[in-house]
Amino acid sequence: MAATLRLYRIGKKGRPAYRIVVVHKRYKADGSYIEEVGKYDPIANPTVFNVKKDRFDYWISRGAIISEGLKKLLKNRKV
Repeated sequence: MAATLRLYRIGKKGRPAYRIVVVHKRYKADGSYIEEVGKYDPIANPTVFNVKKDRFDYWISRGAIISEGLKKLLKNRKV
């Protein structure tokens, strides 16, 4: 199965929050997902960024691809 780790937007207009989820590569961005592995809230002060490291590493070891947006976010966060 081709899995992808990507950001799933939730929240109201003007107040975004994101879930870091594992989805099938071909599913649309706001469709169903396999598992939630973290959360990101850029509006909160301080910014909230939580990742379940063990589950994140598990999916990477299974060949999951990280999306471009999540790569940029992880580059600054040192997960």
